[in-house]
Amino acid sequence: MEQSKHLDLAMRVSWQTMFLNLLLSAGKLAAGLVGHSAAMVSDAVHSASDVFSTVIVMIGLKLSGRAADSDHEYGHERLECVAAVLLAVVLALTGGAIGVSAIQDIASAGYADLEIPGTIALWAAVISIAVKEGMFWYTRWAAGKCGSAALMADAWHHRSDALSSVGSLIGVAGARLGFPILDPIASLVICLFILKAALDIFRDAVEKLTDRAASPKLEREMGELVLRQEGVRSLDLLKTRQFGAKLYVDVEFSADGDLPLVEAHAIAQKVHDQIEQTYPQVKHCMVHVNPAESLHLE
Repeated sequence: MEQSKHLDLAMRVSWQTMFLNLLLSAGKLAAGLVGHSAAMVSDAVHSASDVFSTVIVMIGLKLSGRAADSDHEYGHERLECVAAVLLAVVLALTGGAIGVSAIQDIASAGYADLEIPGTIALWAAVISIAVKEGMFWYTRWAAGKCGSAALMADAWHHRSDALSSVGSLIGVAGARLGFPILDPIASLVICLFILKAALDIFRDAVEKLTDRAASPKLEREMGELVLRQEGVRSLDLLKTRQFGAKLYVDVEFSADGDLPLVEAHAIAQKVHDQIEQTYPQVKHCMVHVNPAESLHLE
């Protein structure tokens, strides 16, 4: 039930941000063409890529939310990371295209031949910064609530778009102050922001696809939780691995070796339940009990 609520929230946020991006990219493109601003046209392309990336995120969320089946007995959560990788690739291609275009404009155009952007491009940049920053915080909140890596990646895509609009604002303002070369330079700066965001998203997704462990702090907290459970003599092993946005946890602890099986099992069940209830990001906790020396004196 909880997973279904999270999926509904993520899909609702994705639809809303996609609609806003469509309006924003169309407005920025029109402002860039009318206002003769290469930076604003580049910014519009970046916003348009957000629409495509959100579609990828929505597909990833739908697929990752599917129940386990005979072919995927551990579920489909990693498909969300695959969606994040695709999003990173789209971002990198978009940033690369913008960068190539900016370099060509800087290299081929004479300083006197560059057009001065109009006021409309300036206002479009200001509006874009405000809207995209709001979308970043809204999507980031939803991603945290849902524990969604793909949605978090989409949030940072919105932030990269806000930063690119800051670059557009500086470029357009500088060009209107008598430095027209700043407009294509701003496009080049936008390219770097986009490529940095793509690299961060790609790195995070790959780490989650390759069984990376949870943070040492989280593992330490889990270990302390295990040791607090009645009947646990010592913690012998605790390992974690990422599975998409979720975690698998393996725990081995020692209990009195003379305990009846039913009592040892009850302690193990308590450890299992405490881990999964305390940390919602844990998909499953596997517990093994080792026999310790008897506490009874001869």
